[in-house]
Amino acid sequence: MRGASRASLSAAKERLAAALDGATAAQASEVGDQLFAVVNLLDQETGLRRSLSDSSRERAARTGLAEALLAGKISDTALDQVTELVAARWSEPGDLADAAEELAVVAIAEAADDEGQLDELEDELFRFSRIVQANAGLRSALSNQFVPAAARAGLVSELVQGKVSGQALRLITQAAGYPRGRSLDTGLEAYANLAAELRQRLVAEVHVAVPLTSEQRGRLAAALVAAYGRDVYLNVVVDPELIGGITVRVGDELINGSVASKLADLRRRMVA
Repeated sequence: MRGASRASLSAAKERLAAALDGATAAQASEVGDQLFAVVNLLDQETGLRRSLSDSSRERAARTGLAEALLAGKISDTALDQVTELVAARWSEPGDLADAAEELAVVAIAEAADDEGQLDELEDELFRFSRIVQANAGLRSALSNQFVPAAARAGLVSELVQGKVSGQALRLITQAAGYPRGRSLDTGLEAYANLAAELRQRLVAEVHVAVPLTSEQRGRLAAALVAAYGRDVYLNVVVDPELIGGITVRVGDELINGSVASKLADLRRRMVA
């Protein structure tokens, strides 16, 4: 997001945090589910999205339209979040739906945090993302846009229900049923990063040839904290193809110290 949209989203997250302060996990989950329903509506109805995000229209007209559509269909807390989003300024019409999606994820992550399951939520999103990446058939089934959204979400529910937390199930089924132009693993990564932001920490995807000991994990985490100045959560993947060494990805930055990478570099030098 750019300029006005970024400022509007930041203010919206602060309002949501205040609204959910003291709320139960069930109440936060409900707000998240209802905000996701609004996101789906905005994605389906492009004319409505433009009308609600058009800053040239009077603020009262925009918020009045949102209230007329949603009052009595979602909770007062969720409706307040939506009307405040509609009242804000957005650089692009699509930013309104993107912001509502982020608030939905944050609300569900807040519910997980209230239940003491925020770390588990991040782990579950990452593990399911890895399963999808490794299974071409599953990835194809969940990415097939000719399959109705409800059917894709239902398939995910059958696969993971009872095996992951309720909050993870909510986010996984949303990402599968309504990918919003992203691959499933990209959507899950975005959701996991938003959950990590609750504790103002980064997520590092670490690939190693052999499992790390608890001492090695501690040293690596400490080194990354020192490098980035923020707490860092490690998602560790054992990848024998590395041969040895380690690769670390934080956001768009890749730190590559693998033997495989060095061998590939050596081969390139020999051919050149």
